[in-house]
Amino acid sequence: MFQSQRMAQRSWGQDELHIQCIECGAKYPPDEVIYNCKKCGNILEVQYDLKEVSEKLKASDWKERPLSVWRYGELLPILDESKIVTLNEGGTSLYKCERLGAELGMKNLYVKNEGENPTGSFKDRGMTVGVTKALELKAKTVICASTGNTASSLAAYAAKAGLKCIVLIPAGKIALGKLAQSMMYGAKVIAVKGSFDDALSTVMEASAQLKVYLLNSINPFRLEGQKTAAFEICDQLGLNVPDKMILPVGNAGNISAYWKGFKEFRSLGIVSNLPNMIGIQAAGSPPIARAVKKKLKRIEPVKNPETVATAIRIGNPISWKKALNAIYESRGTAEIVSDEEIINAQKLLARKEGIFVEPASASSIAGLKKLAEAGQLDKNDVVVCVATGHGLKDPDIVVEVCEKPIEIEANLDSLNKVLGI
Repeated sequence: MFQSQRMAQRSWGQDELHIQCIECGAKYPPDEVIYNCKKCGNILEVQYDLKEVSEKLKASDWKERPLSVWRYGELLPILDESKIVTLNEGGTSLYKCERLGAELGMKNLYVKNEGENPTGSFKDRGMTVGVTKALELKAKTVICASTGNTASSLAAYAAKAGLKCIVLIPAGKIALGKLAQSMMYGAKVIAVKGSFDDALSTVMEASAQLKVYLLNSINPFRLEGQKTAAFEICDQLGLNVPDKMILPVGNAGNISAYWKGFKEFRSLGIVSNLPNMIGIQAAGSPPIARAVKKKLKRIEPVKNPETVATAIRIGNPISWKKALNAIYESRGTAEIVSDEEIINAQKLLARKEGIFVEPASASSIAGLKKLAEAGQLDKNDVVVCVATGHGLKDPDIVVEVCEKPIEIEANLDSLNKVLGI
């Protein structure tokens, strides 16, 4: 992270960026607390004067900064950079997976391991920007609905910022590793009788009525942090872009953020092409993938979604329109994978590459395998799969599906009998 005295000269002026409706194009100032368009009700995104960004980049030392979210400060919507809240997020590894690639017939396979972030998931990229924005807007309390990772991340960054934090989770449907994090960071954890979608509906009402700052992916500032993973991938590939980007899709903010990041880098002339965006959903919760397969421009929400991949167990994703735009604009696709395929992919990634991810993360590998076997990928394609969260986020699943420890007497004869040496 670069020093605050050097950051001050890079601060945005309020006339250089704005919030814009993705549907009707209505514009709003960057210091307004707003989550939906006042004119048509659609979701919003942050837009920049890219000519101004280009000039700032030329005058900066951004290429010399450490790989991190804040390496790309000129492309983040912070007006007062002295308020930045960071836990040194970003800079995650891009692994060349040769053994897994050989298994699947892919010569140029990479995994972006977002489980290396401070709280173990990609959500930290969004929260460093989102919580910083909360301080800029003088918020005292932040809130989110979560299947686990968003809650963990928001709780950590709120603690760092000295803000009160409220997280709503679906009762009985959150992995214990994630619940433990939220509790330890001091968030007020409230279990809602219902699904994630019910919890999200409640926090959206709360944000309007109780004047608490909402940091789910409907918040356009949060997704600005998440897009930096796309920037990093370009940097890690020598300022090249992969042919295919494969991501798990739950509430659909992340695939949207990556696409925005790639487009901004191309608009700035940093890279010359764009990837095909491929979203992967679990069979028990596939509203976006179903829509893509049917070539629809709207989703049909899934009631009572169920999957072992708890992080993407969302039946009515808030950012569905952005996700469909990303897939269709990029000439990408979407795939549906079963829980069995997800668990098998989780084991495959761990045992071929030594990368331990939670089930939702493994869905990108399961989707890759399914697409490769169906002949929908060229063996020479440069493919990047995103692993969104660490395996210790959801250890209960691992204990259920892996081989149990073998108990023996503490002597060499007993060990020899088991090992057959």
